[in-house]
Amino acid sequence: MIKHHLGENWADLLLESLADGVFTLDHKGKITSWNRSMERISGYTAEDALGRTCLMLGFNRCMGRRCPSNVIECDIFKNGAVDGKECMLRHKSGHDVPVLKSARTLKHKDGSILGVVETVTDLTELYDARKKAESAIIRLGEMSRFDNIIGQSHGMQGVFEAIRAAAASEVTVLIQGESGTGKELIAQAIHYNSVRSGSTMVTVNCSALSEFLLESELFGHVKGAYTGAVNDRIGRFEEANGGSILLDEIAEVNPYIQVKLLRVLQEREVERVGDSRKRKIDIRIIAASNKNLLELVQKGLFREDLYYRLKVFPITVPPLRKRKEDIPLLSSHFIKKQNGKTGKNIRGLKESALRIMMDHTWPGNVRELENAIEHAFVLCSSGMIDMLDLPVEIRQTHSHPSIYKPETEKSHEEKTPMNRERLCLLLEQADWNKAEAARRIGISRTAIWKWMKKWNIPLERFSKD
Repeated sequence: MIKHHLGENWADLLLESLADGVFTLDHKGKITSWNRSMERISGYTAEDALGRTCLMLGFNRCMGRRCPSNVIECDIFKNGAVDGKECMLRHKSGHDVPVLKSARTLKHKDGSILGVVETVTDLTELYDARKKAESAIIRLGEMSRFDNIIGQSHGMQGVFEAIRAAAASEVTVLIQGESGTGKELIAQAIHYNSVRSGSTMVTVNCSALSEFLLESELFGHVKGAYTGAVNDRIGRFEEANGGSILLDEIAEVNPYIQVKLLRVLQEREVERVGDSRKRKIDIRIIAASNKNLLELVQKGLFREDLYYRLKVFPITVPPLRKRKEDIPLLSSHFIKKQNGKTGKNIRGLKESALRIMMDHTWPGNVRELENAIEHAFVLCSSGMIDMLDLPVEIRQTHSHPSIYKPETEKSHEEKTPMNRERLCLLLEQADWNKAEAARRIGISRTAIWKWMKKWNIPLERFSKD
């Protein structure tokens, strides 16, 4: 920290270690010190700030109103303090940063003002979390109760039965499955088909917040619990009172929060940060994880008692690669959805495109499939999605050929017999890439190799000499 008047001492080192931004002003409103956190939050270095006024920060609110254009008119100098005002700070790059601002005047013994010390807490992470929570609540109102969970495979029929059973009870549910399998949709289906459907469902992504912010977000806090806690605030558990709460990515919760969650599960009561009073809550708890919690328990990374409290009724969502018979149904659903969004009238997938989708391993699961259909809508210029409309990573899948064959359509070989001339032309069009040639007509690469051997076609392109 660069200063005008103060030497290097323990107080200065303390200021440098703070996560909050701290700066000081002299009696004329000129900045006299500026710690590293202020540099990070504002984008202004100490060299930029020293000797200037705090008007450079463009606070949009101070003492209950906009900052005055003249520092002399600043109410901090008149009233002596500003306590925890949420406002926006204008970053050096021009964007606004949500912050919590506090300030105190420093006075001589005779009462004259020596200067002002101000603290600035960056609220960006908390604001982002609130926006995600608000959008999740909005999405809940737009979601259908069961219609958005698509599947006719044996694995998904088991999931549907589990949803019905869970919705008919008040039991704690643990939903496990890979990313993109639809765990949040299943949690919503449980809530909206239960007796709590008329009440709130709250979703909290446990991996999106730091330990400190997650504790406050889940349990709330009381005024004075920590610097900047100027009002009481209810947590997400209390907000969900009477309804359900989804604790998504529960595996990311640290041991301290795990202990507090265990008490909620056992006693159905919460204790706000900074408070000793226990508040009873009536909620349905649903947890979700894309990690195997039992393996984490065995490794000592997750509390065993919490695990067994959560998995009273476990639901495991199969990955898309294990229920490929659902791919045509899911594709039709997403095509219909995109038709409604874009105004297009795409009827479906060509056989070659469907075969490629059946061959793909879908590491991103249903979410990846939906993104692939959205990608195809950008490129598709006809009434049917062709394989070249699909994302390149799906077209380049090197896996075993699919056994799927639409019952209503004959194979390419049955419709048009292959011969040597046609195969040579196909190879030429595919730049002599056997895998690409196979995809273009919706067959396996092995069949291309067999035909080439049968008709004595060389493995490399014919010489033009």
